[in-house]
Amino acid sequence: MTYRFPRGMRPSTLEEREIFYKKEFRKDDAISWLKHRDIANTAFAVIVGRHSDIYKREFREIKSKAVIIDEHRNFQDVLDYVLYYLPEGFYYDRNVYRNLKDCQRCNKPYKDCWNCEGFLGQELAFDVDPENITCPYHGDLKEKMERRQGMSFCMIEFKRARKLSLELYEELKEEYRKIRITYSGRGFHIHVLDKKAVRLSKEEREEIAKNYSGYAIDQWVTNGEMRLIRLPYSLNGLVSRVCLPLKVEEVRSFDPRTMAIPSFLL
Repeated sequence: MTYRFPRGMRPSTLEEREIFYKKEFRKDDAISWLKHRDIANTAFAVIVGRHSDIYKREFREIKSKAVIIDEHRNFQDVLDYVLYYLPEGFYYDRNVYRNLKDCQRCNKPYKDCWNCEGFLGQELAFDVDPENITCPYHGDLKEKMERRQGMSFCMIEFKRARKLSLELYEELKEEYRKIRITYSGRGFHIHVLDKKAVRLSKEEREEIAKNYSGYAIDQWVTNGEMRLIRLPYSLNGLVSRVCLPLKVEEVRSFDPRTMAIPSFLL
C-alpha cells in the first residue's frame, strides 16, 4: 500500500531500522525518559510491519500483531528483541503492574487487567494524529479509510494537529502537573504522569475521552483500551522519523519535514 506523507517522509527499510537501533538509538535517553517506571515491571512491544508491509519474511504470520516483550531482565534485553525483529514500531505498556512475573503466569490477556489485584493503574495519554483531522483536500478519516489511505496525512492536517495538541496541553495544565509532549513520528502524544491520573478508573477514562474528543484524539488510547504507546527516542518506521520528547515552545514550530530525521536519511 502506498501512503501519502509530507515531503521526505517514507517507510524505512529493514537495513535502515537495523542501522538506527545499532548506531543511533539513544538508549540512555530512553531509559531516562522511563525513570518514572520500574523497567523490570514494564512490558514492551513491537509491531513488525503492520502498515509499512516491510518485515523479515520469517515473521509473516505475526507482521500485523503486537508482539509483547515481558520476559526481560533489563532494557538491554528489550533492545535485543528489537534488533531481532527490526520492527516498524517499538512501544511500551502504559499499564502499571505490581509484579510483571505474576502477569506472565496469568491466563488473562493484558487487556483484561483492570480488575486484577496485580494491576496498579495506567498512565493517562492522549494521541493526536493528523489523519484524524478533516482536510479540505483529502476529506475526513472515513473518506481516507475508504480510499485505504487511513495513515496518510498532509501538512495542513499536521499543522492542525500541532495546534490542537498545544491547546489540549494548556487545558490539561489546569488539572495536572506532570505532563510531557512527544512527537510520535506523525502527530503528538501527551503523557499525563500524575498519580491521580494513573489511578483513574476505566469509566473515568471513558468520560475523559469523550470530553476531549474535539481535539482529534484517538479515544481508544485515552479510554485505556489501547495500552501501548510509542517509546520516545524509537524510530517510527512508517515515516522514518524519530519519536522525540519536546518542550512546549519546541512544539509550536516543529516541522517533520526538517526535524527528527534519522541519520540514514541525511
